[in-house]
Amino acid sequence: MHRLVFSALLLAALGARACSSGDAKAKEATPAAAVAVSIAPVAAIERPIARFIRATGSLTAEEQADVAAEVAGRVVAAPIERGSPVADGAVLVRISPTEAEASLKEAQANAAQQEARLGMSGGGTFEVNKVPEVQNAKAASDLATSEFKRIESLLSQKVVSQSEYDQRKTQMDAARQQYEAAKNGAAQQFEMLQAARARVDLARKAFADTTVRAPFNGSVGQRLVNVGDYVTKGTKVAVVVRTNPLRVQLTVPEQFVSAVATGTPVNFEVDAYPGRTFQGTVRYVSPALQADQRALTIEAAVPNAKGELKPGFFATAQIEQPNKGSGVLVPATAVQVSSGTSRVYVVSGDHVEERIVTTGQTVGDLVEITKGVKTGERVATKNVTQLADGTKVS
Repeated sequence: MHRLVFSALLLAALGARACSSGDAKAKEATPAAAVAVSIAPVAAIERPIARFIRATGSLTAEEQADVAAEVAGRVVAAPIERGSPVADGAVLVRISPTEAEASLKEAQANAAQQEARLGMSGGGTFEVNKVPEVQNAKAASDLATSEFKRIESLLSQKVVSQSEYDQRKTQMDAARQQYEAAKNGAAQQFEMLQAARARVDLARKAFADTTVRAPFNGSVGQRLVNVGDYVTKGTKVAVVVRTNPLRVQLTVPEQFVSAVATGTPVNFEVDAYPGRTFQGTVRYVSPALQADQRALTIEAAVPNAKGELKPGFFATAQIEQPNKGSGVLVPATAVQVSSGTSRVYVVSGDHVEERIVTTGQTVGDLVEITKGVKTGERVATKNVTQLADGTKVS
């Protein structure tokens, strides 16, 4: 019984082995089917290829001002909110004007008093001989001079004594000195008037400063005070930013410094608007490299009329280089990328050779090959994912 079972198993094993060997020979006899591919010749493009510098950076406001109070006082109005647009000179905050207004009126009254003393009521110009005190002193001097001349003529005729002559001469000299003193006093009073007018200007400015205004057209980034708050001189009350245009600040590697200059166009993208490209123009180039990064900082002006872009956005930019040249290009469909490695399949006779390549610029639906393929070689562009090194193709 055991011998029969063993014999049956042995026959079954031998039969299975024979079948397996036959299948293998049948497979070896059947040739592998060739993969159908399209091929494209690699050619050096005679037309220029645009070269780009890739850089990253951030968007910043064209201008940003921390607006502060110029006078101390209680906030009585704050008509702006965060994000609201403001025009140049628009009211941001109002401070109680009571004290400033009183100081202005006092300064104006003192100046008016000085003007009245100098005979300048109504804002006339200063003329020393029109000052009342000077006019009186001048009249007395003229009278004394006239009397002296009369006595002088009488003395020659022996009509008056020498003592009377000397007395009249002394009176004339004294009157002249009083006249000069009156003019000097008037000049001093005019200087005092100038000081009083300066105090009026300061008081007027202090009164005007009770209204805090926007320094330029822009938007309110922050409002830092509320109605009822007491502020002192220098207290920051609001932040105003100008967002049209914006600035994009970029860092360019040292080896590309010579390719960047004022007026160079810049294209960039931001994560907030995938697939969209924004344009700017280089307006500022730093005069020195950043020592820690060996890189150059540049700034480009970016139009932002719709306010879509915001300060702080991260930007990925491309800056076109002025130097252009030809390059070896292949269709993008010929390049297969796996785990960061790019490869193409070069057609050689009835099979393909796998080539690891280095890619460069993208030009439309073509990709530049900087290393790995020579001009004149043919690359597969169809069914590339089905190929391997040595695969037969048709």
